[in-house]
Amino acid sequence: MLPVTPISPAELAQKIGHTYRSEWLLVDQPMIDAFATATGDHQFIHIDPERAAQTPFGGTIAHGFLLLSLLVRLNETSNQPPIAGLKMGVNYGFERVRFVHPVRSGSRIRGHFTLASLEEKRAGQYQQQTDVTVEIEGIDKPALTAAWIGQFFV
Repeated sequence: MLPVTPISPAELAQKIGHTYRSEWLLVDQPMIDAFATATGDHQFIHIDPERAAQTPFGGTIAHGFLLLSLLVRLNETSNQPPIAGLKMGVNYGFERVRFVHPVRSGSRIRGHFTLASLEEKRAGQYQQQTDVTVEIEGIDKPALTAAWIGQFFV
């Protein structure tokens, strides 16, 4: 991805409604296994290819919460310009999250991030809502949709 020139919060406010797209990311079995280890979620549909092949999924699938946690990584590879003078950003939560379609191990995903709102909470502190769709390469339905709320400080 080409470097993008930082913009001010006022310039970002002019981007409400604009969608940014991430690079493709491979969700493979080692990534899924590492997430299972980190979270203790060892359900067979995620970590046992033989048993998972017998389910309607036809193979292992990524954890929904793995996909949710990858939003940060996907957003970092998007073409959204960085904020000039950014001191820090924090997750504030979600208004809505839906896991729409399973992501099979070996699939590639990418994020679509649409700035829905931006509000200055106090001097130098902003809250934004970003509507997110995670696309699965070659699949019509998204993996997930979410309304993601974050705050940043300049």
